Amino acid sequence: MSQTTEADIRDALRTVIPDGETQSLIASDRVQGIVVKGGNIGFSIEVDGLSGESIDEVKEKAEKAVSALSGVLSVTCVLTAHKAPATNPESKPASKGPHNSASTQVPKVFERIGAVIAVASGKGGVGKSTVAVNLAISMAQQGKRVGLLDADIYGPSAPQLLNIAGKPDLNDEKKLIPIERHGVFTMSIGYMVSPEQAMIWRGPMVQSALIQMLEDVAWPELDVLILDMPPGTGDIQLTMAQRIPVTGALIVTTPSSLATADVKRAIVMFEKTEIPVFGLVENMAYMNAPDGSKLFPFGQGGAELAEQLGLKHLAALPLDAAVQAASESGVPLSAPENMAAEASETAQAFTDLAATLMRQV
Repeated sequence: MSQTTEADIRDALRTVIPDGETQSLIASDRVQGIVVKGGNIGFSIEVDGLSGESIDEVKEKAEKAVSALSGVLSVTCVLTAHKAPATNPESKPASKGPHNSASTQVPKVFERIGAVIAVASGKGGVGKSTVAVNLAISMAQQGKRVGLLDADIYGPSAPQLLNIAGKPDLNDEKKLIPIERHGVFTMSIGYMVSPEQAMIWRGPMVQSALIQMLEDVAWPELDVLILDMPPGTGDIQLTMAQRIPVTGALIVTTPSSLATADVKRAIVMFEKTEIPVFGLVENMAYMNAPDGSKLFPFGQGGAELAEQLGLKHLAALPLDAAVQAASESGVPLSAPENMAAEASETAQAFTDLAATLMRQV
């Protein structure tokens, strides 16, 4: 089976001309963020300026044109707009965040959630999940009702980081009950499958799993829901943009140039989907040497990168052996049960970061 390329997708979309327009979606530069993952295709269409009556039709035509390509298994199209298109007031999504989703299929659970923070990186291996877990616990320790959704379907981290081996129980309505740890209500696909099981799922299955962990889970009323996002800008990110009212995103990176290149792509994705970015967290930024000096094993420049991207530099977290020990034990550094937390500057940095974000949401 031949691999569909971005050029093939663009050629297919050149045939789609919205009603009342004289140029195709490609000629008018409305198509952005094309993602090709095997036979699963994702992209966004900028609909600003199109009439409300034609928007759904444009989406349908675009998906149909790309679906006709050889080798395509699924197509996910996200509609974005700098200004909200005219819609029926009764069809507005139940969103409490500033993100303006073009989809009307926002899960009802968000009626009980005050704010949604997506913790993202664009690249794996930078400690994003560790930051998400410790941030959630730090917020809970400061009096907030917090949920944590491990949205990394292919590589869930919550079971290890929180030392959760059992499966969640069901309530009388046959909904999964979130597992509570350290004052945080948590859910992960990793709670339902064995650690050795490989998640060999196509894009639509991954998207469905994410929505099920929202709709089929008995989430309580929450002040904040933390989304631990997978790396990259693929299926989960497209679903998030289309169906989850994200209040804002937190970007985690290391100072290395390889990581920061992916960060820039992640930021562009959030800009295209109109999700505000709260700022940048520089993880493993330095090491404290025995003589009191600081070593920079992954290079320097986090603050400069944040300034270059027009973002706030929210924290520079050290490369701390206590974090590794906490990850291995399943008792995060921010948890009150962790005896190393009191003497850890990293634990204090998580506390300060949580306080900063709570002021913004």
